[in-house]
Amino acid sequence: MTGRTTAEFWFDPSCPYTWLTSRWLVEVARVRPVDIRWRLMSLSVLNEDREDDPEGDSAGYLWVPVRVCMATLSEHGEAALARLYAAMWTTARTGDWLGDLYAALRAADLPESLAHAGGSTVHDAAVRASHAEAIAQLGEHVGTPVVRTTGPEGSSTAFFGPVISRVPTGEDAGRLWDGAVLVAAIPGFHELKGGPHAEPELDPTY
Repeated sequence: MTGRTTAEFWFDPSCPYTWLTSRWLVEVARVRPVDIRWRLMSLSVLNEDREDDPEGDSAGYLWVPVRVCMATLSEHGEAALARLYAAMWTTARTGDWLGDLYAALRAADLPESLAHAGGSTVHDAAVRASHAEAIAQLGEHVGTPVVRTTGPEGSSTAFFGPVISRVPTGEDAGRLWDGAVLVAAIPGFHELKGGPHAEPELDPTY
């Protein structure tokens, strides 16, 4: 079969496991005929009606990065969003979220003024709409990330994750892709889990 597959990747930029999944997907695009489309979803939106707060974000800081990312997407496009997302996780993190955000914007060759979107609600409607599109693929039981594949023949498959603690490379990344798409496309498939939870291995060279 010829042609290319599109992988739409919905992500919250603050999640470390989602970051690793994104680097896996970038690796997949090197070994499989896959084109990535960068989309946004939000842990803040996902958890806002819950009685508990699994992210421990009572102050709402997780709104800041997703708002800045949405402003970047809206004003500069997907390629700029991809650059900023990478810079957020590969530039030095000092604990000063505002200073680090400016550094990431500079590293991504984007105007520092985009940081102002973090404290504004201007892009919240767009964040919510994009988040709703992600959740509509699978239902309310999933979180970040969500992937929807569309093959060259038009068939579509969506899945949550995969949740990984290290990034497979080369053909290992390709095999994980092949397996994830295969399993997710089986009618009636719901869930598959691997080994015990492990902390994310965050390598700044990704």
